[in-house]
Amino acid sequence: MRLLHTSDWHLGRSFHREGMLTHQAAFVDHLLDVVERERVDLVLVAGDVYDRALPPVDAVALADEALARLAASRARVVVTSGNHDSARRLGFGSRLADAAGVHLRTTPDTVGAPVLLEDEHGAVAVHGLPYLDPDAVRESWSLPARSHEAALTEAVRRVRADLAGRRARSVVLAHAFVAGGEPSESERDIAVGGVDRVPTSVFAGFDYVALGHLHGPQVLAPHVRYSGSPLAYSFSEADHVKGSWLVELGADGVTSAELVEAPVPRRLARLRGTLAELLGDPRHTAAEQSWVQATVTDAARPAQAMERLRRRFPHTLVLALEPAGGAGPDVPRARTEGRSDHEVALDFVADLRGGPASEAEAALLRLAFESCCGDRDQDPVPRPGPEGAGAA
Repeated sequence: MRLLHTSDWHLGRSFHREGMLTHQAAFVDHLLDVVERERVDLVLVAGDVYDRALPPVDAVALADEALARLAASRARVVVTSGNHDSARRLGFGSRLADAAGVHLRTTPDTVGAPVLLEDEHGAVAVHGLPYLDPDAVRESWSLPARSHEAALTEAVRRVRADLAGRRARSVVLAHAFVAGGEPSESERDIAVGGVDRVPTSVFAGFDYVALGHLHGPQVLAPHVRYSGSPLAYSFSEADHVKGSWLVELGADGVTSAELVEAPVPRRLARLRGTLAELLGDPRHTAAEQSWVQATVTDAARPAQAMERLRRRFPHTLVLALEPAGGAGPDVPRARTEGRSDHEVALDFVADLRGGPASEAEAALLRLAFESCCGDRDQDPVPRPGPEGAGAA
């Protein structure tokens, strides 16, 4: 049996305000191509189909299209809910979807009830474990502790109880932070009481464990893997190779696993140096079409840094200032007694930047104070008189 393991689609998510839905739709096209080209029998989607509990309507439309196309494909599909999903909304119509070969497992009461498949080697029992909030199941499951480990241990106990009465190979989906995995900056913290990790040993003995939640593809054991997200959702993922695991399940378990790379809509680049270096260094040519996170190391903040960067790197999304050799200038404490707000602001700019504000900047600050403060101590704004001369 051939399995395709994916997770963390996060439909509806943006990347630093850049819409991602077109790129997510391209991934769905890619996924369907892989199903047909590689003759996939079972697609596993291990949680976080959506990016939030109330997804935008265009994200719902894309999810509907993806599941309808998968239902019409050669593969069966098992989908579980993640910590970003609304389990009830994602699971709407699950009993109808079962009849189409798309099995939505989003509530604790389905834990221990497998999706059953057959191949030439016999039965395969697929247990989809939704994201299990310890607070939501602690009382009903009589958990001994308020932790993810306690919740998943009980869920796995129920799975093992079901498997004890079957002669079947076992596949488990789970959405959790399993010890040994490396997080990135784009996952939501799921810690409960300061603890979020679950030991890998919880999943001992299963033939394949398809994990979701962490956004980088990772191998915790030959049979325990994260597929990661199909697209990068933070610059910390710049070095990730995104994709899905194509797993061959033989008579005695996993016989092979290959990462099928996903299409990359636009690469990420993290650049660091003085503004002059970033603008002039030919080594950065490849980044000119990438989404860019730039860290400028000039001793003083360069004027119009973002605008100048975008002339060379039009897709610059993040700009940070980290002066070389130090943590950056302290926030200045300007003398305020007996001085106008405008004068204080000009001193602040000069101290922070290392040079005075331009005439245009000074005029803009003066106008801002006049517009919002009503301060009698503000500097007068010159106004044109009848002959065009300035008047206080």
